Amino acid sequence: MSTSHFRLFAVLRPFSFVVAATAGFLASVPLAQANPHILVDVQTGRVLEHEEAFRKWYPASLTKLMTVYTVFDAIRAGQIGLDTPIVMSKRAAAQPAAKMYFKPGQKLTLDSALKILMVKSANDIAVAVAEAIGGTQEGFVTRMNGEALKLGMTDSHFVNPNGLPGKGQYTTARDLAVLTVALRRDFPQYAGYFALEGFTNGQQNVPSLNMLIGRFAGADGMKTGFICASGFNQIGSATRNGRTLVSVVLGTDSLAARADATANLLQKGFTTQFPGSETLGSLRPYGPGQDQVADISADICSAKGAKIRSETRDEVGRMRVQSPYILEMDHDPRFVFAGLIPGQDPQPAQQPDKVAAGDAAGALANVPVPMPRPTSF
Repeated sequence: MSTSHFRLFAVLRPFSFVVAATAGFLASVPLAQANPHILVDVQTGRVLEHEEAFRKWYPASLTKLMTVYTVFDAIRAGQIGLDTPIVMSKRAAAQPAAKMYFKPGQKLTLDSALKILMVKSANDIAVAVAEAIGGTQEGFVTRMNGEALKLGMTDSHFVNPNGLPGKGQYTTARDLAVLTVALRRDFPQYAGYFALEGFTNGQQNVPSLNMLIGRFAGADGMKTGFICASGFNQIGSATRNGRTLVSVVLGTDSLAARADATANLLQKGFTTQFPGSETLGSLRPYGPGQDQVADISADICSAKGAKIRSETRDEVGRMRVQSPYILEMDHDPRFVFAGLIPGQDPQPAQQPDKVAAGDAAGALANVPVPMPRPTSF
């Protein structure tokens, strides 16, 4: 099929986008426009490719992977269980979107909370979970930073559990790779949380924000994230023939661009022989940007950024992805239950999360992308 020919299809109803069926695409488009990225083999820890891996970056909702690592450690310590009720506090319920709009006092299990965190990236749920484990959000964040140091994430610091903008919050592509590899190695029993295609609360189906799940061969995680200052970020993972790769892509200019860059990088990892034997442990700091956190707001939350994003949508607002490795989902998405514990007030009506240029899949699937606000995932 020619490069001018696009296939339209529905991806997770109601999410729709376009795929360019071009076999030579990977060689013709630079990954993430030379923004920070890294590709790692989970089993060996070998770094297959990296660029600007030590540039300080705002983590946005990639922060929630640090949150769930801390949760898994608390489960391992016997402090909490997957069936433990998580109670919504006033502070949690007041968090900006994306969120579930649960009311203070309403309860859900930790299992449901984890599913919602990974599928919808709900900021209110992240705070409620943090308070359940740390007593306060601040206590939990202290624990997050302690876990990060134990993992060797020497260039990361967190100030909240959801990744909303906050002074003093930063990470690097290398540190995020360390975290992702640790999640896969230390807690393999929970890998299913990262590969969910969506959840249902009994009234509404919510598809995953990760456009690779169900559409890229072997995709099994992990997380997306966005704030104005960081751009559109994605940590991807995929497993083929028993080999798992993880990729970190930071600072792309749209939802489509981060999906394209992630798919292309993972595909390259599975199909290319890489020289060298550098590992996450042996990789030494290099390059600019180690003493100051990058802020690309002017490129993202601006008329320039909005124009770029509009070009990744077709005339009716459906997403246009370019990678030939992101395919049509060949089955109806599988939705697992995640919601309030039965017997409480009814589930709140889901309100459109008018954030992140369409990252709230259902609400913004068929409209042009609005300019993002700095309260998103």
